[in-house]
Amino acid sequence: MRIEFRILRTGDEHILTSVAPDVFDNPINPAFTKEFLADPRHHLAVAIDDGLVVGFASAVHYIHPDKAPQLWINEIAVAPTHQRRGFGKAMLRLLFEVGKAHHCTEAWVLTDRLNPAAMALYASVGGTEGADDEGPADSLGYTFALK
Repeated sequence: MRIEFRILRTGDEHILTSVAPDVFDNPINPAFTKEFLADPRHHLAVAIDDGLVVGFASAVHYIHPDKAPQLWINEIAVAPTHQRRGFGKAMLRLLFEVGKAHHCTEAWVLTDRLNPAAMALYASVGGTEGADDEGPADSLGYTFALK
């Protein structure tokens, strides 16, 4: 079995026509896929097993008038059949490289305090834990220095 990890770009829409169950929350919408991949600030890392997408991690890089560029990690998912094999780490590392290429100084993500798998993943790739003072009490933020 050979797993491929890659960042999707415009023209890669066809890759999301074959996705394992329980990876995305909803069926893939071709129009949304095309729009997402065409937006240069949107980034999608995928794990592909023999032509089947078995994981993804999405992010957006953005800037503020008073802050350096940052990478916001929106969502990470891996098919149950492929969990606990380092796929989440590999996809996050790809997104971190994208962030660096866009001169982001840090990446950040929120998770639920009741999600120990996500907390372990973020800590394993160097995330610094810190409470999200502006979000719900059960949310927890992690930041990652991108150097």
